[in-house]
Amino acid sequence: MKGPLSSLKVLDFSTLLPGPFASLLLADMGAEVLRVESPTRMDLVRVLPPHVDGVSASHAYLNRNKRSIALDLKRPESLEVVHKLVAQYDIVLEQFRPGVMEKLGLGYEALKAINPRLIYVSITGYGQTGPYKDRAGHDLNYLALAGVASYTGRRDSGPLPLGVQLADIAGGSLHGVIGLLAAVIARQSTGLGQHVDISMTDCAFSLHGMAGAGYLAAGVEPGMENQVLNGGSFYDYYRTRDGRWLSVGSLEPQFMQQFCAVIGRPELAARGLSPKPEEQAALKREIEIEIEKHDLTEWQQRFAAVDACIEPVLSLAEAVQHPQLKARGVVTDVPREGRPAQAQIACPIRFSDGVEPPRHVGSAVGAHSVEVLGELGFSEAQIAELKASKALG
Repeated sequence: MKGPLSSLKVLDFSTLLPGPFASLLLADMGAEVLRVESPTRMDLVRVLPPHVDGVSASHAYLNRNKRSIALDLKRPESLEVVHKLVAQYDIVLEQFRPGVMEKLGLGYEALKAINPRLIYVSITGYGQTGPYKDRAGHDLNYLALAGVASYTGRRDSGPLPLGVQLADIAGGSLHGVIGLLAAVIARQSTGLGQHVDISMTDCAFSLHGMAGAGYLAAGVEPGMENQVLNGGSFYDYYRTRDGRWLSVGSLEPQFMQQFCAVIGRPELAARGLSPKPEEQAALKREIEIEIEKHDLTEWQQRFAAVDACIEPVLSLAEAVQHPQLKARGVVTDVPREGRPAQAQIACPIRFSDGVEPPRHVGSAVGAHSVEVLGELGFSEAQIAELKASKALG
């Protein structure tokens, strides 16, 4: 059970969230991932709280199943090591601003000359081209420029700062993995690798989905609370008597009929189909009044046996204990050397042939430097020389 990607060997030069989340998925599915880290410039996720036994929980999760080699890429001795690695590894994942890897002598063209089968994935905020290619940014900025934030929020309070990093993960990480695997399939036919250019802003823009199609084809501009799915209809969250929240997604008539029957207002069901904003607003007010009459637990009991697309808004602690998520095994125990296993989010992709269980949490910087160099054929004396030159951490 090595996993479907056990034939892939990935050199991961990325830090923070987008690249490491992408390589986490690859590692969980069996790929051999080697992080190439700076011995002097720490990945900031390593110091991100909270910490468990002195180690960032986020780092331990994002970098599980990966090995680490510490190289100062500004030293020529380190470049020689990377060149030897590229001859054996068939994928490079990097997250520097455009041009940085070229300045280090590690750009796509330079490494392709060593290994023509190399697939080189670059994840950046704005891509390798365009006037913003060298501009700094974060998840919030990418969603803002892509137009996503313009209709994700409430009219009276503005755009929502999402609790999950949508552009980083759905944009950078997931699209990065999709592009990488597509290039792997293409290589099976051509025998050659290629450069995959992932812009988190581009990918965030692609997430517009139906609202984007409506604007580009029909000129309908989405705004806050003016779409069926963004608060412009009864499809929304409703506060319960005890200050909790209930999600109501009863869009289809058969679901709406059941929902309205349970809240004791069957006459409201027909109004759910109205396309008029003022009628939807009035319907929402009626639903708000009914939902606020009872606590969340009572609503859960009432809807437990009703298939009407109604679910409670759970805290993360509650979600972990939910019977559906527990049955799916969304949490896994990951071994830690010399300590009890650590609970982490499991790989969400299931394969009938299975995958190897997690091997270890994220490693210390350079934890596998000597091991990796030994595999490349470096002698103990050569490794000592690299350490003495400070090329190797």
